[in-house]
Amino acid sequence: MIRYCKRCIMPETKPDLGLDDEGICSACRYYEKRREIDWDARKKELMSILDRFKNRNGTNYDCIIPVSGGKDSTFQVIKLLELGINPLCVTSTTCSLSDVGRRNIENLKGLGVDYIEVTTNRPVRRKINSFALQNIGDISWPEHVTIFTVPVRIAVQLGISLIIWGENSQNEYGGPASDAENNVLTRRWLEEFGGLLGLRVSDLIGQEGIEKRHLIQYTYPTDEELQRVKLTGLFLGYYLPWDGLQNAIVAQGHGFETFNRFVEGSLANYENLDNYQTGIHDYFKFLKFGFGRATDIACLHIRRGRLLRHDALELVRMHDGKFPWTYLGRPVEEILEEIDLTVEEFIRICDRFTNKKIFRKDPQGRLIKDRQGNLTKINYDNP
Repeated sequence: MIRYCKRCIMPETKPDLGLDDEGICSACRYYEKRREIDWDARKKELMSILDRFKNRNGTNYDCIIPVSGGKDSTFQVIKLLELGINPLCVTSTTCSLSDVGRRNIENLKGLGVDYIEVTTNRPVRRKINSFALQNIGDISWPEHVTIFTVPVRIAVQLGISLIIWGENSQNEYGGPASDAENNVLTRRWLEEFGGLLGLRVSDLIGQEGIEKRHLIQYTYPTDEELQRVKLTGLFLGYYLPWDGLQNAIVAQGHGFETFNRFVEGSLANYENLDNYQTGIHDYFKFLKFGFGRATDIACLHIRRGRLLRHDALELVRMHDGKFPWTYLGRPVEEILEEIDLTVEEFIRICDRFTNKKIFRKDPQGRLIKDRQGNLTKINYDNP
């Protein structure tokens, strides 16, 4: 049986999540502590850090903001502009950019910033998508790496010493810039936050004709280069109250475009809008760990008092972990065609990465699927 948090509905199978003696998860416990945070003091701390890095003579940018055009990065840009910061916005082009994703990038440019977009070699990128999907069960590996490497490489090349990220996934600290020692962003930092999943960039050399020269943008700068620039970073979500729905509302007020319904596998229409492959990525999270994006969002809303737990359970049963036949309305056949896979091949890969301990099986040990190819977990709540 899978154990679930008694306050939200997150399962114990989530990596790095713990349930305490009362059956409450570590994410809920951390959210409790937010009530004790002096946000005015945090904002003053942020202003002090930004002042420290501000370029006084206008010869360079104050910072880099990695952006995707999504609701959070749009919110980041809005807030930093309000604080009088002159950022350079940097995008690592997503794996399979959606139409609404492109429109939101163009909207972000119109907020009043200089902007650089780096697009990696497309044929090579597709090979990496396919290789990562088949070997570690993550079609989005190249995206998750380059969103960290590309802005850092640009910062080193242009001599910009501060990068401002959005949400701190660990929700525990503000990042190196909050340290009086002004610690730099090291390679260990990439390994901790960059989602490598045990696959090193060097492992790709020799796969499907991929050479070292194809992987320049996937390669993190050397520690010597980072030290030279004294590159550091902070998470804006440590200094300002962070809430995805609030960020979306602010972003929409500045022209950000949402989807016309709940995104497939989700409980929202305002996030994960830029990449047609995201549905596949989230589906593999469900196969491996028994929860998907619908669970993530439901738990965020439960903690903020916007959704009752029993209603969240019903919604998650309806939306979480469904086979990704479409994403943002695009058929899975078209999405897979970009990486030269058929639906049949994809299903075999899915079955290989499915954690069979947490899904229902027939007496012969085979996964039970409905007519749409959907699995059923052994339990959706505590008994």
